[in-house]
Order: sequence, then C-alpha cells, then structure tokens
Amino acid sequence: MGWVLVGALAALVFAALVWGFKAPRKGWEAIGAALMLGVAGYALQGSPAQPGAPKLPAAQTREGAAALVAARQELARDGAANASSWVMISDALARNGQYSDAAGVVLGAIEKDPKNADAWLALGNYLMGHTEGVLSPAALYAYSRAAAADPQHPGPAFFQGLALAQNGRFAEGRALWADLLVRAPKDAPWRADLVDRLVRLDAFIAAQDKPAAAAPAAR
Repeated sequence: MGWVLVGALAALVFAALVWGFKAPRKGWEAIGAALMLGVAGYALQGSPAQPGAPKLPAAQTREGAAALVAARQELARDGAANASSWVMISDALARNGQYSDAAGVVLGAIEKDPKNADAWLALGNYLMGHTEGVLSPAALYAYSRAAAADPQHPGPAFFQGLALAQNGRFAEGRALWADLLVRAPKDAPWRADLVDRLVRLDAFIAAQDKPAAAAPAAR
C-alpha cells in the first residue's frame, strides 16, 4: 500500500508542477527525474513499517527553509527574486524542505541560461539544504558558477562565506565576507546584517585562537 501512495504522490506533484505552475515543456524531463530520484531514495531507505524516529518538527524545518529562500531573494541584484518559472517552482519546493526536488527543477533554468547567477546561487543553497549544512564539492561549484556569471552579485560571496564558516573554514569564510563588505553599497539593505555577522565571526575566531587556560596545579 505504501508504494501505491508514493507513486500516486509523485504523479500528483508532477501534475501540479507541469499544469498548476505551468512549467515549460522543456523542463518536464528534469522535473520527472527529480521526482524519480526521490522515489528511488525512498526505495533504498524508506521503511514505512518501522516506528518513527524523532526529528525536527515539520513546521520548524519549513521555517528554516523559507528563511533561506527569503535571504537569497533579499540579496538578488535587482532587489527582488528571479521571476523565472523555474526558480519560482524550485523555491516553492525548497520552502517545504524538498531540496532535492528543488535542485532538479532549477537545473532547468541553468540549462536554459547557464549565466543565470540567481539560478546557480539557488542550486548551491538547495544542495546545502539537502546535505543539512555539509559543504559538498557540488555546492562549491554552484557558488563559483554564480559568482562567475555575475561578479557583482552579493549572494554568492555571502552564502559561500556562510557555508565555509558553518563547516569550520572560518578564515576562508571571513575573507569572502570582508571582501563583500568592501564592495557593498553604503545603502545596501543587507549591509548592516553582514557587518553584524562579521563582528560575531571575528569574536568567535578570537575565542578559538586564545590559548587554553593553564590547568590548576595538582595539590
């Protein structure tokens, strides 16, 4: 019965994306592949008969995913999200924590326009979300392609710096943020947040560099 429900759900999602969100016909294959990837993952790891394991509440997970999408949109070059249907669909999936499906869909935007910096940036963030914060070579590649596509876009440096810092590569992350701050317009709405993050990161790095206090002598 579980497999019937999984197959039916995949079919419903495909129909919603294709006809509900009006995804371009050229992207149907990518959407189908992303859904099949999810079904394959369920086949390998799904155990519907097993008791549930504790995890973050769904609402909390969705809030974090939605915040990630909102942060990327705030850093968009024109002050708004990329309005392409590909990115709109993938963002809708990402807001629900469906990062793998979102990555599969946004590849359609990249295939259509390999110089779409917002699409590459979205892909990097989706890949980070899919790995729960682990910085993979694929995510690094997506961020580098976003930066190459639009060197003035603040998003790639911000999110790559964040990913590096989250993975313990503090100096590399700080260097990206410091360079971004130098380039940031004085009236950029995200400038104050970046300054605050740099201050906190510097404090954390300084705390890490302090030598451990000498242990008290044995009596």
